[in-house]
Amino acid sequence: METGNQTTITVETTVHAPVEQVWAYWTEPQHITQWSFASDDWHAPRAENDVRVGGAFLTRMEAKDGSFGFDFGGVYNEVKINELLVYTLGDGRKVTVSFSGRENGTQIVEVFEAEETHSIEQQKEGWQMFLNNFKKYCEQSK
Repeated sequence: METGNQTTITVETTVHAPVEQVWAYWTEPQHITQWSFASDDWHAPRAENDVRVGGAFLTRMEAKDGSFGFDFGGVYNEVKINELLVYTLGDGRKVTVSFSGRENGTQIVEVFEAEETHSIEQQKEGWQMFLNNFKKYCEQSK
């Protein structure tokens, strides 16, 4: 896929937890399986994550009724602990996730290159649902 003039989409949230906890919950497989899905009728039964430049990640996402599932994965291009993840998805699209400590918690901003199958609005809504699920999990687990 050509990525030269890609449309980018931004989603963000503030998690009311310290950046170190937010980073751990975002990157550790035992936490990823608890939040990496958009709705309660889905789950993430497996996650692998090698958080280093050149390291790969993979999360298996499946409908709980077994009707559909897919692997979401890529390779890290840049890693700054507690600050930044830049990676390339399996289809060649780039994603940047920044973590910024704030007085009231941690701001997460995700910028990703759009794909061509779904509308921009659908993609933004879907990625925001994942982010909202992460926020909920992280704040309930403090």
